[in-house]
Amino acid sequence: METLNRFLFLKTFQGLRHAHGFIFKGQSLAPGVKCYALARCFTSHFSQYMKVVFHKAAKANLTRNYRFLCTVTANRVCWNCGSSTELFFCSSCKVIQPPRDDINYFQILNCEEKFSLDTKKLQKRFVELQRYLHPDNFSQKSLKEQENSETQSALVNKAYRTLQKPLSRAIYMLELRGILLEEGTDATADPAILLEVMEVNESLAETRNQDEVYAIGQSVRDKLKDLTEQMNLSLNKGDLLTAKSLLVQMKYLSNIEEKVKKRITESW
Repeated sequence: METLNRFLFLKTFQGLRHAHGFIFKGQSLAPGVKCYALARCFTSHFSQYMKVVFHKAAKANLTRNYRFLCTVTANRVCWNCGSSTELFFCSSCKVIQPPRDDINYFQILNCEEKFSLDTKKLQKRFVELQRYLHPDNFSQKSLKEQENSETQSALVNKAYRTLQKPLSRAIYMLELRGILLEEGTDATADPAILLEVMEVNESLAETRNQDEVYAIGQSVRDKLKDLTEQMNLSLNKGDLLTAKSLLVQMKYLSNIEEKVKKRITESW
């Protein structure tokens, strides 16, 4: 009985390490009593104990990350339990919710609604969201949860693709302010800008010199960088007309940049 009591004591959190050492070194838990026979019993207990420890740790980690995911409070109830919900999950039963129609991409990715963004932080947020929203995580859940996961994951993907690049980010920010960019050639575009774009396109189409292709690409990137800085200033001041004019130029130059990339790729 004394041996058993000492063994039970050593199995506590403070004594696990020492008990493990006693058993597998063939030492005794009581004078004159070897404990090889207890090794299998201890191993089983230790395994069960660690499962509980890891389960508690995982649960605590999920709770911390759940708080991270709950960035926007929703004025709606959970479809599963009727409690109030957060942006992605129910605050009570933690079941995934369908997307909301009254939030924008900046809110989804938990970033400030401005043109100048830290794209590294944006990517980090995107990866963290997809870690919890990806459909693979819900393959054993109900059909409703699987559907919600698919739509939420797709929405986060779209939000990230839109905000990741300056051109699509600018288009989206103007759309939020009620300004849409017309498809094709913008009738309000400055003729001088259209002429410049046409000349650059012609130069790119006619040249067979790879160095000239690289030079055109570098020139376009420099102009896009300058336009991006001007766009940031215009949106910060709320000058939407100037921002729209800059956006037209960015769109044309971005098209040329893609053509340059294609030419370079084809030459490899």
